[in-house]
Amino acid sequence: MSKNNKLPFSIITRLVILMLFFLLLYTFLVEFKNFLYPIFLGILFAYLLYPVAKFFERRSIPRIPGILLSVFLGIFIVYGTIFFIYTQLKFLLKDIPTLETQAVKNIDAFIYQLESQFGTVSEAQQSSLKKTVSEFFQSSTDNLDEILTSTAQTAFTIFIMPVYIFFLLYYRNKYRDFALMVLPEKGHQKTDEIIKEISIVVKKYMGGVFIVVLILCFVNSFGLYIVGVKYWLLLGLIAAICNFIPYFGTIIGYSFPLAMALLTGNGPGTAIGVVILFIIVQFTENNILTPNITGGQVKINPFFIILSVLIGGIIWGIPGMFIVVPLMASLKIVLEKVEALKPWAFLISDSGTEEYAMTTSKLKKFFTGNK
Repeated sequence: MSKNNKLPFSIITRLVILMLFFLLLYTFLVEFKNFLYPIFLGILFAYLLYPVAKFFERRSIPRIPGILLSVFLGIFIVYGTIFFIYTQLKFLLKDIPTLETQAVKNIDAFIYQLESQFGTVSEAQQSSLKKTVSEFFQSSTDNLDEILTSTAQTAFTIFIMPVYIFFLLYYRNKYRDFALMVLPEKGHQKTDEIIKEISIVVKKYMGGVFIVVLILCFVNSFGLYIVGVKYWLLLGLIAAICNFIPYFGTIIGYSFPLAMALLTGNGPGTAIGVVILFIIVQFTENNILTPNITGGQVKINPFFIILSVLIGGIIWGIPGMFIVVPLMASLKIVLEKVEALKPWAFLISDSGTEEYAMTTSKLKKFFTGNK
């Protein structure tokens, strides 16, 4: 009887402790986000540059010069991209009045089409629609100005990142040795396995995502050029970079060229072309590029990836949406190695539903009627 009475209290106590833990963790991550997320970004980019540093070291280049060469290469690519986007946004800002004029003309043409199909549109409705467009361009100008002037924290993050990456690569063996020193000797083998598996998964994931984004830079820009979208190179590059964010990246990235096509295009054909291009790119990225290049390294089911991306966005914004997926992959590896936590690893993994997966053989049986 006493056991039955204690059981609910025990469960409630555990739930309260668990909720307090997550509340404290959330508070800690939010309060110290400006300190934490640059470090996590530095870890991910260190994994990305590790093969480059290793390449130099294998050719008898000492560790420090090899890492410096790797970091300078990363700076050239990342900061070069940032500088290019910066200069293109400057041109876009100067062209805002012209784009706004074209948008008003498109609104007038749209209203004319509505009147010819459904009758007269009231003056109040026309004024409200044009006011909305004007406010959109004004807010876009203000936001772009804010991005270009940047904040002290953003500038700090940009300049401190190479320092983090350098020391993470330089002391990479030290971190493993530290983990083995603080843990009991009986857990050394398992710890070593966890570190190796996390290194392999994060390294392949970062390399794969980088290659996918690089390919999409050319595909998006060329596609938007064919469709006839203004600032096709800038918008194609931004849409590709957004693909660092799983699932939501393509949608977020293509919202910019779609808005540009709708407001400043020469007709509905441009917007339709952007939508068709989005469908083609989304299908290609999800079914051809990502599966074959990243090789499904993360192995987390899409439901938990989407939840993780949303939570990462709430806590750390866009950097959090990018960081959270390799973080979840690392967490899954740790859960798999601890016997008591294996059920949680199974819950977030992509295994357990193989019999319901849609395969080519199942589709063939469905359409041919064979059992």
